[in-house]
Amino acid sequence: MTKPTGQDCITMLERLIAFDTTSAKSNLELINDVADFLKTLGIESRLTFNEEKNKANLWATIGPKDRGGIVLSGHTDVVPVAGQEWSSDPFKMQLRGDKLFGRGTADMKGFIACALAHAAAIKSRNLKTPIHFAFSYDEEVGCTGVRELIADMADNLPLPVAVIVGEPTSMQIIGGNKGGRSFVTEIHGVDGHSSRPELGANAILAAARIIRFLEDQQNRLRDESDPNNGFVPPHTTLDLGTISGGTAHNIIPALCSFGWGFRMIPTDDIDALEAEVRQFIDDEIVPPLKAISPKAGVTTSMRINVPPLLPDRNSPAENLIRHLTGLNQSGRVSYGTEAGRFQKAGVPGVIFGPGSIEQAHLPNEFIEVSQMHECNDFIAKLVDWAEQGEI
Repeated sequence: MTKPTGQDCITMLERLIAFDTTSAKSNLELINDVADFLKTLGIESRLTFNEEKNKANLWATIGPKDRGGIVLSGHTDVVPVAGQEWSSDPFKMQLRGDKLFGRGTADMKGFIACALAHAAAIKSRNLKTPIHFAFSYDEEVGCTGVRELIADMADNLPLPVAVIVGEPTSMQIIGGNKGGRSFVTEIHGVDGHSSRPELGANAILAAARIIRFLEDQQNRLRDESDPNNGFVPPHTTLDLGTISGGTAHNIIPALCSFGWGFRMIPTDDIDALEAEVRQFIDDEIVPPLKAISPKAGVTTSMRINVPPLLPDRNSPAENLIRHLTGLNQSGRVSYGTEAGRFQKAGVPGVIFGPGSIEQAHLPNEFIEVSQMHECNDFIAKLVDWAEQGEI
């Protein structure tokens, strides 16, 4: 069978871009289209769904099903285009010069397209090491969808040897990423006239004290960090993106809420950092509030928890990429990926895919044509290797 070309990958990318899989919407049209495409090649898919059954992950194995293999992993959802100024329809891929424009071209349907463009060729080979496709939903809102896929994999399938998460890395090896944990904290105070602040409990002032504690915590982590750990910046950072509270300048605010979180380097104990904040709130913030009213207090709810990818230069995942590409350097990134979830399930991971993260989430998102050709060549080498032997 003739080997796929970079143009085959680009044609498949155009097909995928046409599906509006913004995270707030269903991805089932794309998933069903992919499942039908694979079925025509004699490749069966396993689907795992969200609770509402309007989103799904897809898992497909090509090659022997009685052993672990290599996972090619990508998320099917994309970020919104609302409020952005696009020069063309974001869901109709357009070639301009040496760039392919459209939402998801870089992040990260380019990698999925390359994998699917090779499906028929992979099926025609006598693989000794299976190749798995793992396409997920809701990565952009906390890497939540892939949890069902990984649970199904761990419970019902041979554990893979390695996973390649095809986020845009310009086809460079990324061996570690920061994790993320986010919260919403609500302070319930006591309202009253601002001329008598001692009779009320100011929720905004209480929030300010918590935020100052978070800033001090971040500064301590910065001062204690290893500047040579490969991350930029090289320490766990604070996210503080939203805050609301109060009704008027002359009313003691009875409610204030703010969203916050950590982007943590893999070596930090995130549970301990969270516990520090909660202990400070319990010891320093709650007692003065309850002294005014037993109904006052603070609640903190976790919204997102994405584990980091702990760097491991000797993992089967990194070793495989180096073997196939000749690359030696392994970088680190500060954004989150699904690789950490696979790692926690016992599957070593590496981040490696076409396109630049600098284009992700922007209007007029694009991927360079050359990156699609480079990814095509890489998958061809991976398939050749999978036919020759096992890890």
